[in-house]
Amino acid sequence: MGHRALVAYERTDGQYTLHYSHWGAANLKLKHRISAESPFGGDDTDSKWAKQLLAELADGLEAEAVDGYLAGEARPSTVVEPKPRATGLTLDEIVADHLDYLHHEAFFVVSTTFEVTAYRTLWFGLQYDSETVKEGETVGNGALATVRWYDGEPVGDGHLQGQFAALKDVVGDMLDKGVFTPSTARQYLKRKLAERVGDRQELLIPTGESPFEKASLNHS
Repeated sequence: MGHRALVAYERTDGQYTLHYSHWGAANLKLKHRISAESPFGGDDTDSKWAKQLLAELADGLEAEAVDGYLAGEARPSTVVEPKPRATGLTLDEIVADHLDYLHHEAFFVVSTTFEVTAYRTLWFGLQYDSETVKEGETVGNGALATVRWYDGEPVGDGHLQGQFAALKDVVGDMLDKGVFTPSTARQYLKRKLAERVGDRQELLIPTGESPFEKASLNHS
């Protein structure tokens, strides 16, 4: 199955190129594998090609041009696919229209100075928690939460995921009993999740009006 993740690299114009990583979400370790020396997270000690490619993508190189750029020469494998899935996107567009909160386990944002922010995805779909819900959107239907780090290890990541799973189970029961409507169930999920995350982490929720709703914000 892999541990699928999306990675957004900031461009010089403030927009982003969007890349895919099949194993990047495992323990969120991709946060420490992406660097100026290894932009796509590989073990290559001579990554001049990766640095040049990312620099050209940052300046506006289109995804269609990357095939020609990489053709004709063997490249070392990387954790992040060098060819972007899309270019010229805002973060709002990515989290609302490209991020699949069920199948993508994590999302990473890489600044032009290689500051990497790791987000865990939390899917709001309830069809596995409620007998009355038959299906739920996966793209744009969830939240992103940062995690705390200590000595290079994520702290409380599994605990938050376990708490969220338990919260969804309760909300699913309330839906089946008629206590919640789908709308009130979503609002309850958002509110309780924000309470659990608190002020120590950043919680981002895409909404229909303004895709990034900052339920809780702390950049430290």
